[in-house]
Amino acid sequence: MAYSTEEARIQLLDDIAHAIDELGVALAALGAAYELLDERTADQLEAELFRPVQVAYGRAQRTHAGFAERHGLPGRTFEPSVAGRVSQGARSFVDTAAEAVEETEHLLTEIQDSMMPVEVGDATLRAGLAEIRELVGPLPERTLGLVRVIGR
Repeated sequence: MAYSTEEARIQLLDDIAHAIDELGVALAALGAAYELLDERTADQLEAELFRPVQVAYGRAQRTHAGFAERHGLPGRTFEPSVAGRVSQGARSFVDTAAEAVEETEHLLTEIQDSMMPVEVGDATLRAGLAEIRELVGPLPERTLGLVRVIGR
């Protein structure tokens, strides 16, 4: 099926927005987990997970906004996500964050594999997507390490 360049760019923005929403879920869950952990474990969570997700979230928003602006398309604001109930526990929040990060990685892989960033995107968009993937790539392994500590 043929598509117009503008339709493809709008679809690309929607796909990136979905990944940003997933990063927002991860941020909210990690923030909630932080509040439930002892100081040492909370500091580890912040350094190994929260900060990289926060950087990826900001970079993804800038990538989205910049692409929309460069091509005269409407931008979008992203609302903070809600983590859930405190009764879920820190481990559950970290698990939720891990799932959201994995979904983000999956979405970004699909975007890049679709060739749309090459066909209707630009070099800045491609660089932004690659940077976001670099930031979230190591997080699932880091999450596993932290879950082992929380599980003790």
